[in-house]
Amino acid sequence: MASAFEGLSEAVTGVVDAVGSSVVGVGAGGSGVVVGENLVATNAHNLRGEELIVTFAGSSAGSGAGPRREVATVAGVDAEGDLAVLSVDTAGVASPSWAPNPPRLGEVVIALAQPGGRGLRVGVGFVSALEVSFPGPGGRRITGAIEHTAPLARGSSGGPLVNGAGLLVGIDTHRVGDGFYLALPAGEQLRARVDGLSRGESPKRVRLGVALAPPRVARRLRRSVGLPERDGLLVHAVEPGGPADRAGIRQGDLVVSVAGSAVTSIDELAGVLEAADTSNSVELGVVRGVDEITIAVDLGTPSK
Repeated sequence: MASAFEGLSEAVTGVVDAVGSSVVGVGAGGSGVVVGENLVATNAHNLRGEELIVTFAGSSAGSGAGPRREVATVAGVDAEGDLAVLSVDTAGVASPSWAPNPPRLGEVVIALAQPGGRGLRVGVGFVSALEVSFPGPGGRRITGAIEHTAPLARGSSGGPLVNGAGLLVGIDTHRVGDGFYLALPAGEQLRARVDGLSRGESPKRVRLGVALAPPRVARRLRRSVGLPERDGLLVHAVEPGGPADRAGIRQGDLVVSVAGSAVTSIDELAGVLEAADTSNSVELGVVRGVDEITIAVDLGTPSK
């Protein structure tokens, strides 16, 4: 038994030695990770205050050198996706390599953070769930997150989640209540977002421009006005001038399908929209009263 614990300890300390220097503090209460020369990735919700300070670890392990602090500028920010890339002098600090494959359920993972620059923190846990969704800072659903059990201190969001080989598998972003952490998965999609933000490109996101109530609320409200119950998402507000408004979607409509596929949850709808092409339209199956109709919603920007 002792040898097993010793082996685990050696593996974790080896990862920390290899990856720890790439973990930074962001501002007064966040973390981040070096993702390239003079580039740091973090969460958008960590961007607070007029002057943004990034804190690096000492110059070398055991050297006694204190942390290095640099003023950063924002290269690009995706507020709805809770991701930002900062431009800052990384002084040659290497970034961790990205894992070629996503983590498996039950896989051991190591979470690192430097909350507000107050020293490196490390937690070890397991992947407890995959494809988890949660509301982002602006209320938009963020899908595909990794849930893990590695304990983390407050201010750890933005720090890296790595596997046993020290390869990046995610960026921690959100705590579920007082429990497990969720991480944005470090796949091709995240890499493309980081690259785009590094170039100052704003993300183009598909949006309908509606506020939706879940099926349980829809069933209750339809029943209260004498309409037959039906699974779907109830439109309880429509953004004036938005794609749904232009297409004729109304408050009280019940969205039952998207592109011919039934939707029974907001997460399902979010997944379809994330995969949609912003230059095309999408067909919504809508129940209005007792009538079922199909409405094509143009997802592009309206012409002037």
